Amino acid sequence: MSDSSPLPPVRLHPEAELARAALSTPVLSRAARLARWAGPDTRVDAGGGLAEEQLPAAAELLGLTGDDAAAYASEAWRVAVDTGLVEIVDEEAGTVRAGEELKLLTGGSPHDVLTVWLAALETVIADAAVPDLDDLVDALDDGGEVDFSSLDWDPEAEADFLDGVLGNLYLLTVSEDGPGDGPVPLPALAASVIVPDDMREPTNDVLEQVSDAMMRLDDQFRALEPVGLVAYQPVDEALMADADEEPAALDDTDVSRYGMVRLTPLGVYGLRARLLEAGFAAPVVGELADKGADALLDGTARFGPSVARAETEQWLARREPLSAARELLAAARGADAGAPLRRLCCQQALSLLGMEAEPALREVLDDPELGGLARVWLSERGAAEVPAPSEDMVFWLTVDTLAAQLAAEGNSEELRALVEGLAAQHSGFFAAAWRVEHPATAEVLDAMGRLHPDKKVAKEARKAAFKARSQQGN
Repeated sequence: MSDSSPLPPVRLHPEAELARAALSTPVLSRAARLARWAGPDTRVDAGGGLAEEQLPAAAELLGLTGDDAAAYASEAWRVAVDTGLVEIVDEEAGTVRAGEELKLLTGGSPHDVLTVWLAALETVIADAAVPDLDDLVDALDDGGEVDFSSLDWDPEAEADFLDGVLGNLYLLTVSEDGPGDGPVPLPALAASVIVPDDMREPTNDVLEQVSDAMMRLDDQFRALEPVGLVAYQPVDEALMADADEEPAALDDTDVSRYGMVRLTPLGVYGLRARLLEAGFAAPVVGELADKGADALLDGTARFGPSVARAETEQWLARREPLSAARELLAAARGADAGAPLRRLCCQQALSLLGMEAEPALREVLDDPELGGLARVWLSERGAAEVPAPSEDMVFWLTVDTLAAQLAAEGNSEELRALVEGLAAQHSGFFAAAWRVEHPATAEVLDAMGRLHPDKKVAKEARKAAFKARSQQGN
């Protein structure tokens, strides 16, 4: 995932709602309870971890039982220290006190709470990328250093792998054609970071890598769920047969058995914050609401339909319909390469306005760039006395629309169908189209020549494109 181009805009839940979710996560709520419990008699070891003899009391306070109770209590304490909920007063004496950040959980703003939660998230993500602690102990050398080569584990590579997986999960979640609030199958997520984009059929070696990655991710997502980042349905234990046994029969129709993961609204917030910190452009719906119409039209030109509509609705909600329409129409003018797509976005924005905007559309009926779309808008609403467009205006609007579709979608099937329909409906289309005084006329005719399946019609389009370039002096 490149950080040079912006990610799709995301809809964030209100910060107050997210802050409540953060406070209720097991990881942060446990850390806060331990921070309030800590007192003058609480002691930590040289690394800031809770002294071993105090772990049973901490586990009891948190209501933890079983073999992992002490480990969970230790993790909660580490989060408390890392987030500033607990401060170490004297390292030699191992004494602690409640940290300043603890006050933010009850007296701070929702943003303050989320800032503490983000710090907790970093601790949990870092821990999730670490192999089993028993393996780490076995890899300690005489000097107390970890021999990573004996673990077959590269800390930096493992952290990068998890970051890549989380980045892809975010991208899948916020993409227009992604699952949205729905879960992502674990095999698909693992494959997204293992299988090369240009590989049509994964090799057995690549499939084995995907399988190994799934098992690693199964452990990691189990660790990430308590911090509220994801909702996770683990891999079915029946699929994890011992190597010496026959594997369990697989039900290919039930992909959920292989693990399903979904970003929570809090998780979307957290990953977006991490992506911003890493230098990615990660816009959020509503960021254009206070900007001018030019910024709205340029911005939504890159968005998918549903996100563009949501962004435009927020922009319109802050303006009077008539003034909004005038501002949109003014921003849609231009002869630059991006103008056709800007006008298309303007048309889509105007479609969300009612008849209150009518005066603005009537004001541009004689405008050579806007008169066509104004007539379409008025006619669709059954307005009275809408003047018929001239033939020149019809052809100009057609070229402008095709140029916008070409910029938005490239050589798509939808554009191909539009091209075929135009050529079929107007037998003399190309004879007139090359004369249209539009900056994109030659480009549009070239595209029609590429896209039309009929060789004769395609040749006619290319000849018209040549004439258009000659007329424009190119």
